[in-house]
Amino acid sequence: MADGKVLGIGGLFIRSPDPAALAAWYRDHLGIAATESGQPTPDGEWVWMQQSGPTVFAGFAADSDYWQAERQVMLNLRVEGLEALLTRLETAGVAISHREGMEGVGNFARIQDLDGNPLELWEPA
Repeated sequence: MADGKVLGIGGLFIRSPDPAALAAWYRDHLGIAATESGQPTPDGEWVWMQQSGPTVFAGFAADSDYWQAERQVMLNLRVEGLEALLTRLETAGVAISHREGMEGVGNFARIQDLDGNPLELWEPA
């Protein structure tokens, strides 16, 4: 019998004035099988199958300047080949706002999605 425990993140839901366009942005720029609520991707996918690995779940002080003050949440995505991804994003017109490395942790870059939501791309060390 299961002990009743959380196994991982089961979904991420983002409000948007144009959910179809936002889902397409995530599919086109980041390769995520993002959907509009109640609709599969154009390829018929309903879920994004991820590679297992570490997830950081952390609270930040309300006055943190780590991302925009008017946004409550920042999504951090674990990536492989960060520099190649950043080159593709820049070619597509996506602005890269920060780049940094942390010894033993990895490399980071920050972007915003179509609606201005902050995204941090993390390539673990």
